[in-house]
Parts: sequence; C-alpha cells; structure tokens
Amino acid sequence: MEIDIDTKPNKLSLPMAIIVAGLLIAGAIYFSSLAPKSAPINNNGIGVTTSAPAPVGKEDRTLGNPNAKVTLIMYEDFQCPFCEVISGLQPNSSLLQSLKQRDSSWTPFMPEVMNYVKNGTVQFIYRDWAFLGPESIKSAEAARCAGDQDKFWEYHDYLYAHQNGENQGTFSDPNLKSFAKNLGLNTTTFNQCLDGSKYAQAVADSKDEGLKAGVQGTPKGFILRDGKVVSTIDGAEPLSSVKQKIDTALK
Repeated sequence: MEIDIDTKPNKLSLPMAIIVAGLLIAGAIYFSSLAPKSAPINNNGIGVTTSAPAPVGKEDRTLGNPNAKVTLIMYEDFQCPFCEVISGLQPNSSLLQSLKQRDSSWTPFMPEVMNYVKNGTVQFIYRDWAFLGPESIKSAEAARCAGDQDKFWEYHDYLYAHQNGENQGTFSDPNLKSFAKNLGLNTTTFNQCLDGSKYAQAVADSKDEGLKAGVQGTPKGFILRDGKVVSTIDGAEPLSSVKQKIDTALK
C-alpha cells in the first residue's frame, strides 16, 4: 500500500516551532531562578544516608557535653541564606517571612537546639561546607581564625547576623577584618591568619569529608546516637520536625 506523503513544507510549522522552543527556554530559565540552592523544607526526614560523617575530633568546633546522648553535626556555608534563616539571627529577613507565608508555624530550630545543648543532652558540632563561592571560603577561614582567639562562636553569629547576598563584597577580606575588630579580637594576629590562608586546607578538607558523608547542599545535619546516624536534617526544616527527630533520638 502506498502512502502519499506531502513533502511541501508547512509555512506555519517552522515559526511555530521557534516560538514554542522560545517559550520553553524562557520558562526553564524563570523556574530555575526560583529554585533554592538547598531544599528549604523537608518535613519527612527523607534522605537519611547510610554513610556517617567523620568522627568528632579535636579540630571540630563544638558546643556542649562531649558525653551527651545525642550529637548533632551541622554542615553549613556562611553565605547560605537557609543556614542563616535556621539560626534565627535575622528575624526580619525576607526568606524567613517567605517561609512563614508557606507555613505559618515555621520557626528557626537552632535556638531550641541550643537549649538541648545547655541542658547537656545534645552536643553540637559546626562544620564548614563552603560551596557558594570565594566569600564562603574566606568567611569560613575567618571564623576559624577568630577561633584561635576563642571567638569562633561570636564570629559565627556575627557572620550570620550580617549576611547579605552572595559574593557581592559583604564577606570581602576588608569586611572580615572589620568584623574581627568590632568583636574585640587582636587584629594583627587575626589579619596574619586570614592573609596567610592558615585554614584554607582545613576548610577544603571539611567540604571533602562532607561529600563523603553524602552532603549535597546546606544546611545538612546528622543526628547521631552512639556514633550512628539515626536521622538527618535536610534543608531549613521547621522546628517541629527537628525537635521530633532529636526527641526520638534521646529516647
């Protein structure tokens, strides 16, 4: 059976194809611009990995009882907006308001984590996972330099409280040095540490260790009991979700 195929080009087909392709590309660009660099909310604890992060060591920045029943290891980036929002250090941030619009009960979980730390039931460990650019790396190095003067946590909070965009100069070297001065650090010692890239390798190693544990974005938390991962925190989860996971781990 012969099939008569019309080989004459359709005058409308090529222009229409171009228009459709253009709309698809424009839509892809628009929606990709809305996508966060890390999942903002995950209420179901999906993503628990079988790989455990590196054991807590003397180089870790820790808070709380080292013999606590539960250990929470958080991998974060000082430029990550979701890391800032879980800290609660910028209560009027646009991201916080956006999360509350999506879920009116959404509350930053780190203030409550600090209550567990204070009562001795949870040990908290902060680890760098600097992936958003050069200012992420330098701010991580700067916080470690502040740690040489026992001011890591003060500097940690100062960075999150002053976060404002990514790689736009907020965490430039001059500003990082100014932060140290504002916190009363010995600026000569701090500046030498930062300018000499004393902790560049340590920051890089922390990211590599995170990758081995399955970290793909920030904030990423591992809740451990007896050295074993029992749950994870994936993105800017609400306080209710994180509290349930910690309470379950404490039972």
